[in-house]
Amino acid sequence: MNTSHLKGNLTRDIEIRYNGVMAVAKTSIATNRKFISNGERKEETMFIDLVFFGKSAETANQYLNKGSTILLTGRLSFSQWVDRNGVKQSKHEIVVESMEFINTRTKSPQDLNTQNMPQSSGTQNTTPALDIDDDEVPF
Repeated sequence: MNTSHLKGNLTRDIEIRYNGVMAVAKTSIATNRKFISNGERKEETMFIDLVFFGKSAETANQYLNKGSTILLTGRLSFSQWVDRNGVKQSKHEIVVESMEFINTRTKSPQDLNTQNMPQSSGTQNTTPALDIDDDEVPF
């Protein structure tokens, strides 16, 4: 089984390209691991490359920015190539299969417009607008 579950913050904005067939988006995530070694608390940060394909690439590009916190499930992929200088290169990356937005950092106030949010297929958002002050929210 090749499944990875990660939670972390994006380290850079999404870079999206179209390969003629579908959208391909790339970024990276920083994940933290806290542990105790020799009675001392330590923290380790790991930086992992991510790649999104198709609709998830377009969704990630629309809603995620540097600093966004996401929870994702994906598979580990290994790539090899020869660079311009003839040197063999390789890298591991996570191919994202599903994601959940934990905390997004929007580019501008109009990005908060819920009419731009993806809707479930075949349903309309019928939730009435609420007029609530921030002081009334219990969390």
